Amino acid sequence: MLRTWLGALGALICIVTGAGSAEAQDKVGVVATFSILADFAKNIGGDVVEVASLVGPDSDAHAYSPSPADGKRLADAKLVLVNGLGFEGWIERLVKASGTKALVVTASRGIKPRQMTEEDEHDHGKTDPHAWQSVANAKIYVANVRDALVKVDPAGKPAYEANAAAYLAKLDQLENDVKATIAAIPTARRKIITTHDAFGYFGAAYRVQFIAPQGVSTETEVSARDVAKIIRQIRTQKIPAVFMENVTDPRLMKRIAEEGGAKIGGKLYSDALSGPDGPAATYLDMMRSNLKEFQSALTN
Repeated sequence: MLRTWLGALGALICIVTGAGSAEAQDKVGVVATFSILADFAKNIGGDVVEVASLVGPDSDAHAYSPSPADGKRLADAKLVLVNGLGFEGWIERLVKASGTKALVVTASRGIKPRQMTEEDEHDHGKTDPHAWQSVANAKIYVANVRDALVKVDPAGKPAYEANAAAYLAKLDQLENDVKATIAAIPTARRKIITTHDAFGYFGAAYRVQFIAPQGVSTETEVSARDVAKIIRQIRTQKIPAVFMENVTDPRLMKRIAEEGGAKIGGKLYSDALSGPDGPAATYLDMMRSNLKEFQSALTN
């Protein structure tokens, strides 16, 4: 009797496991290059997609080195989402090496790129890839991700369109909140020092001046002249606060704050989300967390 019962239990486990495997296989495999883009895909795809992020929370995509496991993720995917605008210098080589047959989509397509000016000594002639820092641009990302999912999974179109519409409504509310919060900050105090130039789109959209010792990439070398120039700016322009970022070394910014006499603001999330238990586990959370830090530092 016991042997018969164990046999039946084993068969039941196989059935359940097999069903679970089949269910996982039925999901649309999506690979995003970094955590913010992965969050867009999760919100639009819902339960019918399986999203993996190559560069995880609190990690720097600028300096990322792909692994063989990343190549396998791409090979198994139906859709690969990349930011473009020069953000992932390693992605083209990885796509080619993986041999993936997935649809590769540039999620920033249609966004007007921010070009670095001659005044920026770090990145003259380069394109700023951090387009998601403007909520209006985030809406373009969402539309591109939605259309990409529909293309690889036409049967899921109604769900993807409904999810995207609901998420776009949340972005509308976020946009209103950002504009209202920044508008309440005196124009003269809207000056912020960050580690690298990741907030240019935010600054252009909401009229905030950002100054950074590094350029648009965290791999840019910082010279002593650059540091001295920023310290002078803090003193002469009375810049209220210096902010750390979750993907950069805080030591340089602490030195700049100390020598310039500015206070150190809270942590900003620029190129990556926080972990699931952090204050910026989603794009919406990230933007609200940054906004809260700006408001606290610039109004007190």
